[in-house]
Amino acid sequence: MSIERVRGYLRKWNIEDKILEFEVSSATVELAAKAVGCEPQRIAKTVAFKVSDKSVLIVTAGDTKIDNPKYKAKFGTKAKMLTREELLETVGHDIGGVCPFGINDGVEVYLDESLKRFTTVFPACGSANSAIELTIEELEKCSNFIEWIDVCLIV
Repeated sequence: MSIERVRGYLRKWNIEDKILEFEVSSATVELAAKAVGCEPQRIAKTVAFKVSDKSVLIVTAGDTKIDNPKYKAKFGTKAKMLTREELLETVGHDIGGVCPFGINDGVEVYLDESLKRFTTVFPACGSANSAIELTIEELEKCSNFIEWIDVCLIV
């Protein structure tokens, strides 16, 4: 189960007990915000893309969308989201639980600048009914990210 994989991964930082599990779905930004009890923009959604032969995760604020010109300038290609099958195979998490924790080797993680507005954010934890509240510094530490990028628009 993906949430157990994330729990094991977060154990390295002794924060696995901070994982929140809900009786309701947190699979979308709106559902996650309701389950957590925060504003939707503080949900750290993770979107997955195919770039050449690799999978890329971009963690962004819940009130954003990918800006195609910025994305193309950064990655040199048009944004192409992973299919559910590709997501499960290459990343290791299913739709609704995608996060930068406990992922398969070779997946690149980027953090979008839109997150820097907040003291804490709530990324998923590998299942469609989980989240964890992390400071931006904790997110940086635990996500094994490559760099901060600016590829989103706030909507």
